[in-house]
Amino acid sequence: TRPHSEHPKDHAAKRLSSASNGTSDGGVGAKTPVEITALEESFRRFAIHGDTRATGKDMNGKNWSKLCKDCGVIDGKGITLTDVDIVFSKVKSKSARTITYSQFKEALAELARKRFKDKSSEDAAQEVYRMIEGKSPVISGVTVKAVASPTVSRLTDTTKFTGSHKERFDKTGRGKGKAGRVEVVDASGYVSGYKHAGSYEKKVSKPPQKPM
Repeated sequence: TRPHSEHPKDHAAKRLSSASNGTSDGGVGAKTPVEITALEESFRRFAIHGDTRATGKDMNGKNWSKLCKDCGVIDGKGITLTDVDIVFSKVKSKSARTITYSQFKEALAELARKRFKDKSSEDAAQEVYRMIEGKSPVISGVTVKAVASPTVSRLTDTTKFTGSHKERFDKTGRGKGKAGRVEVVDASGYVSGYKHAGSYEKKVSKPPQKPM
């Protein structure tokens, strides 16, 4: 089993290295390392993405689509996701679910002719190769949805507050600011808590009604 301290990327690199040397992890009698191109290196990186059992020698349709998306081969105009899927089905063996590296290059050549129509087939293929060489799968960030804690909800529910804490918020739960922390002296002359404060002045200021 893989030690917990081993980083996933390091493990992936070890798998690619083992595949290149023709040995498995911890194998004996390693063959002479075969130098691979930058394009093939990227092919292998994407081929093993998300699959711990993959060797990097062939690529499934999902990772093929991801490679075309992450490397900018899909532009939404000349090449769409549908084009990518069609080419994958065209180049793979009839009963296979994956494509080999040679089939991968064949698929790229098909897309290159659609993407770079003003270039020769060879030049177009080289343009697409350059878009992929040295690239690795893009790992999108995982957004974790915050889960409300019953304890936190209880502590932040202003309707449950008592004493001086209760006076700091109005009925809607909105803070009163300074008025909720400092005792404000009422100099209006009315008894504290009187609900009809100011109503007398309004009655006096009204013009007398004419008798019917």
